[in-house]
Amino acid sequence: MDVSSYNRSAWDRQVEKGNRWTIPVGPDVISAARHGDWTIVLTPTKPVPRDWFPDLAGLQVLCLASGGGQQVPVLAAAGASVTVLDSSHAQLAQDRLVAEREGLTIRTAQGDMADLSAFADGQFQMVVHPCSNCFAPAVRPVWREAFRVLRPGGVLLAGFSNPVLFIFDDSRVEQGELAVRHAVPYADHTSLTDEECRRFIDKDEPLVFGHTLEDQIGGQLDAGFVLTGFYEDQDPQHPLSKFLPAFIATRAVKTGTPSVGEKSVED
Repeated sequence: MDVSSYNRSAWDRQVEKGNRWTIPVGPDVISAARHGDWTIVLTPTKPVPRDWFPDLAGLQVLCLASGGGQQVPVLAAAGASVTVLDSSHAQLAQDRLVAEREGLTIRTAQGDMADLSAFADGQFQMVVHPCSNCFAPAVRPVWREAFRVLRPGGVLLAGFSNPVLFIFDDSRVEQGELAVRHAVPYADHTSLTDEECRRFIDKDEPLVFGHTLEDQIGGQLDAGFVLTGFYEDQDPQHPLSKFLPAFIATRAVKTGTPSVGEKSVED
C-alpha cells in the first residue's frame, strides 16, 4: 500500500469533514497578529513560548507539513515571509483562502515533508514543523532536509508524538482503557489487522506511524542540530493524559557561522 499517496487524499477529505487541524483561523486572529498578539501550537494545546522565536520581521520561514490555514497565516501576519509545504492540496487551499481574505503574501508548495529538493541549501531562517511526522514512514530524512534548507544559526521548531501513544489497543482506548498491544516503531498498515486498518480507511482517516525517540530526538542531533528547548503537552481527550503527556515539542538550532552579510536568528 502506498501510504503517502493514501494520506494525501485522506487529508483532502479531512478538510471536507472539518477536522480541527483543517479549520482556518478567523479575521480576529489575523488582526491581533498584525498588532503583535499571536500564538501558534506545535502540539495539541500548549502555545509555543514566544522566546523560542526570533524577530519575525522579514524572517524567511518554512512551515513544513503545516497546511490548514493556522500557523502559516498567523506567522505571515506577524511579519514573517512564509512558505508552506504540505502534501494535501486541500490543506494548502486553506492557507491560500486566509491569505486572500486577509491580503497576506504566502508561498505554497505541494510535496513530501522528507523531500525538500524544491528549496535551496540555506534558504530559510526558521522551519516550523507541527505534529505531523506521524504521517511519514521515516522521520530521519525529515530532520536531514530541515537541516539542509536552514541557514547556519537557523531554528527548527518541531512537535511530535511520544511513542508510548502507539503501544495501546485503539479499540480499547475508545472505551477509555489502556491495554498494551503494539511495539514501536509502529505503523497502522502493518501493526493492525487488515480489518482494523480498513476501519480507518472507510472513515477517510490518515494512517499513522509511531517513531522511536531515538529517531525523533536522536535523529535531530544526528542531522547536526543542537537542542535548545523542550516541553511536553497532552491531548485532554486521550485517556493517557491522566498519566503522562503524550506529545513533545523541541527547539533546535543549526550551528555554524552565517555567511558574510547574513545575521544569525540567534543574534
